[in-house]
Amino acid sequence: QVQLVESGGGLVQAGDSLRLSCTYSGRFSAGSMAWFRQAPGKEREFVASIPRNGETGFYLDSVKGRFTISRDNKNTLFLQMVSLKPEDTAVYYCAKANTVYYDRQLAAREQSYAYWGPGTQVTGSS
Repeated sequence: QVQLVESGGGLVQAGDSLRLSCTYSGRFSAGSMAWFRQAPGKEREFVASIPRNGETGFYLDSVKGRFTISRDNKNTLFLQMVSLKPEDTAVYYCAKANTVYYDRQLAAREQSYAYWGPGTQVTGSS
């Protein structure tokens, strides 16, 4: 059984940087990994995804150039966030799929991912 656990969230000010991590345990299988987020009163939205280690990811337009998704060869997914804005405030979720997605539309769908972490809170202030 695959389990995901996020870490690295916290309280930040506008312009700060933060790196989120997600470690997964259980049976290893190839598959895209992604970050989603849910702001207060809003639906969960796609933030970024990566097919395999070292490959190019897909991003939400509003985070392009500020967020970078990466994964290592073992069991950790990262989201490096710079120039944070108050509107980046949300609970950030890590997700893993059983399929490697090279199509952005598929990679950005919640239904494409089989496993989810409990989330980590990122709170930004101006």
